[in-house]
Amino acid sequence: MTDAEHSTTVVVVTWRGAAHITACLDALAAQSRPHRTLVVDNASDDGTAALLAAHPSKPEVLRLRRNTGYAGAMAAALDKVDTPLMAWLNDDAAPTPEWLATCEDTLDKAPLAAAVSARLTLADGTVQSTGVRLTADGHGADLPEPSGEVFGFCGGAAVLNVEALRSIGGVPASYFCYYEDTDTAWRLRLAGWDVVGADADVTHQHGASTQPGSVRFHLWNERNRLLTLLRCAPRQVAIRQLVKFAALTAVLPLRGKPQAPNFRPILRCRVLGAVAARLPRTLVQRRAIGRRATLDRGAVWDAWAGI
Repeated sequence: MTDAEHSTTVVVVTWRGAAHITACLDALAAQSRPHRTLVVDNASDDGTAALLAAHPSKPEVLRLRRNTGYAGAMAAALDKVDTPLMAWLNDDAAPTPEWLATCEDTLDKAPLAAAVSARLTLADGTVQSTGVRLTADGHGADLPEPSGEVFGFCGGAAVLNVEALRSIGGVPASYFCYYEDTDTAWRLRLAGWDVVGADADVTHQHGASTQPGSVRFHLWNERNRLLTLLRCAPRQVAIRQLVKFAALTAVLPLRGKPQAPNFRPILRCRVLGAVAARLPRTLVQRRAIGRRATLDRGAVWDAWAGI
């Protein structure tokens, strides 16, 4: 099968991934389904480039001049994809040999679906995600156990329809990291597409490049949740969650020392400042998303929020 006949370009985003990128590439080389592999290197400076050049599978490499995060790297990769499908894969993820075949076949059997989410399992056997649910306050939360159809896909290991992805505006590159998958799922749903889960297994180290629970994690996570709601959710939902976030930030100093970084007033003020700075552009994006939508925002919210 030639490159032109491959159905999927598997995009692996890496940043200082020398400790785990080889295992990821080995797993991709063992896939039962032919594919194109494209590694986006976010200006790694730890020897990752040499490992990529030396790997027997000889993956294509797009090396960026600076670290653009997972979202920025996926956006850059989308411009280079010439296959009908595009897989998103973390560099600390190792899929089983049937992962890609199962995902491709699942999409083929679900013509209304534009994305399929794999099952990510941690090294200790704990299931991290079978997809993403939408919480009552607009968070995108991992579903550790399958519960029928999922709202969204987990960006750590998923396969997407490229034409559908481009038609909804691509990947939100400015998010840098976190919620690029939930935002994309929101926009696919608004455009009338489904998202499904698959019995496709991937072992995931989770947080090898970023540190879940860190200040940066919470900064990106909280900022991007609010931006996603402003872009995609019903107006009253977005306003309510933004006001709720600001009100809690105002009263936190009266409650004593916070226990978690996301309840630190300084961090939350930084989140609000970042959202305010991006608000004009975000509202323009909201209108563009609305023009592409075939479903009402409220209908999507009512169907999925808190389920």
